[in-house]
Amino acid sequence: MHILHSIILGKGTPFIILHGFLGMADNWKTLGTRYAENGFQVHLVDQRNHGKSFHSDYFDFDILADDIKNYLQYHGLSSAVVMGHSMGGKVAMQLAVDFPERVDKLIVADIAPRYYPPHHQHIIDALNKLDFDTITSRKQADEALAQYFPETGIRQFLLKNLYWVTKERLDLRFNLKVLQNKMEEIIEAIPPHSTYSKPTLFIIGDRSEYVQPSDHGTIKTHFPEAIIETVENAGHWLHAENPKEFFRKSMAFLQR
Repeated sequence: MHILHSIILGKGTPFIILHGFLGMADNWKTLGTRYAENGFQVHLVDQRNHGKSFHSDYFDFDILADDIKNYLQYHGLSSAVVMGHSMGGKVAMQLAVDFPERVDKLIVADIAPRYYPPHHQHIIDALNKLDFDTITSRKQADEALAQYFPETGIRQFLLKNLYWVTKERLDLRFNLKVLQNKMEEIIEAIPPHSTYSKPTLFIIGDRSEYVQPSDHGTIKTHFPEAIIETVENAGHWLHAENPKEFFRKSMAFLQR
């Protein structure tokens, strides 16, 4: 059995944090450290085909939720608080409805339990155009991506995945081929009639379009105990755009 790679910070209540599509554990290090300073043993997990975790042709929400269950088992954790952002939020939801005894509290950052139309193709296309036969530095990779993404933040996020495979050759950590082929899997809805009725927080960016007022009913159907909070001056990357308010609202929920 493959076990997911993670960064573990602090001691206390186990707290699993799951990154989004094309992300990695490291994206959450700053906030993870703050939770660790407040009585949590924080597990920043690289999901399969991401970060330093194993690559696999199998990739859907059931499998990703199973990975977290196996991770908990491996680390001797009967249950944990679980938080996920975007794709990671869907994995956290799936874990909660499949294995409610494993999830003490659930935090979902800026994603709803519904189906989402495909919307990552332009990023995949740009990444596929990176030619590591000719790109030999981070700067060159950044310049290549700048043709598609003028926003520095997006490029920095994607280039976090850049690493030296050998002393001479760069590559990307995520399994781009499988993620491209399995993109349909990560836009699926949480299965109908599945519920989780323990404390749940949905936390959304006020400028994000990912969670609409029309989604609130669906959220309550699957997660009857859900509280829905908004982070001001933040889009989909709410934890990076307004970390102070994100931390405050999530901590208030965790301390209830």
